[in-house]
Amino acid sequence: MKKWMSLFLVFVMAASMLIGCAPAATEAETTDTAEATATEAVATEAPKQDVNLSFFTGKVETIDLLDEIIASYNAQSNGITVEQEYQQDASNIIKIKFASDAVPDVMTTYEQEFVDQGKYLALNDMSQWWDRLIPSMKESCTDLSSGNQYRVCTNMTMAGFFYNKQMFADLGITPATTWEQFVSNLEVIKAAYPDVDPWFIFGEAWHLGHLLEFFPQGYIKAKYGATAAKQAFLNNDSSILQWSNPDGALCTFARDLVDLQDKGLINADVLTATSDNCIDAFVTGKTAMFSNGMWCLSSILEKNPDMADNIGFAPYPAFMDDGVPVVLVAEDSGYSIYVDTPNKDAAIDFLTYLFSAENQKKYSETLGSPSAFMDVDADWAPASVVEGVNDAVMSATNIGFTNEKPAGFSGDDAGRLVQDLLAGTYTPEEFAVAFENAWNAGF
Repeated sequence: MKKWMSLFLVFVMAASMLIGCAPAATEAETTDTAEATATEAVATEAPKQDVNLSFFTGKVETIDLLDEIIASYNAQSNGITVEQEYQQDASNIIKIKFASDAVPDVMTTYEQEFVDQGKYLALNDMSQWWDRLIPSMKESCTDLSSGNQYRVCTNMTMAGFFYNKQMFADLGITPATTWEQFVSNLEVIKAAYPDVDPWFIFGEAWHLGHLLEFFPQGYIKAKYGATAAKQAFLNNDSSILQWSNPDGALCTFARDLVDLQDKGLINADVLTATSDNCIDAFVTGKTAMFSNGMWCLSSILEKNPDMADNIGFAPYPAFMDDGVPVVLVAEDSGYSIYVDTPNKDAAIDFLTYLFSAENQKKYSETLGSPSAFMDVDADWAPASVVEGVNDAVMSATNIGFTNEKPAGFSGDDAGRLVQDLLAGTYTPEEFAVAFENAWNAGF
């Protein structure tokens, strides 16, 4: 140590002598150096911006987390301020915003007709995002007509039936693959536990609209294949869709649903029940099963962490004679940029921050949904849940969302028709006709 200290002192003394021998800089040289340094600083430091960036979403499960991420982004964005707006009826509110020229810069709402009208910015050249995305998820984000990408998804999601594994085991029943087995299971549950709702359905429009996407529209997707089904939806091919056909998938499912209601196999408060009511009923053993996607998993575990090993997941059973069990495997949490936004660069900067591996790990684990990014390693669910989901995905035909529905007839609009069906406003046959009329008018 002493040797090194001696060497260090010798070095300092030598350096001091060299500095002392150096010629002093002239005033002009000092000024030139200062100006050069200032110029370099301006060239390397991004100019401060003054941008208010609007972000619009209808995804209630992510509000708090995105508020947290947005606050972190705003603190380091050098003048870009993102403001989040949530609307429960986002798919209809966005129509008003487009019509009134009050369009948000970034949005999670996505409709095919708005794609066709050129409302979204093409994101094909965003290689910094696409190079990280699972190829099948990029395919899911690709518009069938143009071949362009107008949105980026950050997650994959699965939807099917969540069920109480212990309750099923105690009763000696297994998830059904046919409608007859499904009804039989519900009847067994009702007989054994009169105070338990065998299938809990909540009356929020988006949820009821999803039942149509996963059952009657899911039948079409499974029967004809993803591409042919998308073309049929886009072209409104009545020979395939057969919305008002009394023997078609839509009318058949409507009859099945009303039949379950008449038998008391779904909850009596279906029209007023909320998603929170559904989760509460499930974690307290007041219902045996319910339909939903992975986005609800975090709410289940938050309300009852001890239920992790008791959460089962199963495909939707076939309800048509020539049908097969299906499970939703699709893109989730998609983001689009308004084509005419004056804040394009700021929007891209914000989404790049949101899509970082660190933020997406947090997002995936909070939402309870696997990430669509290959460089994100997230523990999105307990191991037993992941195993059950993987088994369901492998055992059933995988379907996607119905993104090709007309913009004038949203999933929420379809859900409101289901509300009327369950309220007795329509017979199943009248419901099917009303749906077809609304679908056609939506184009």
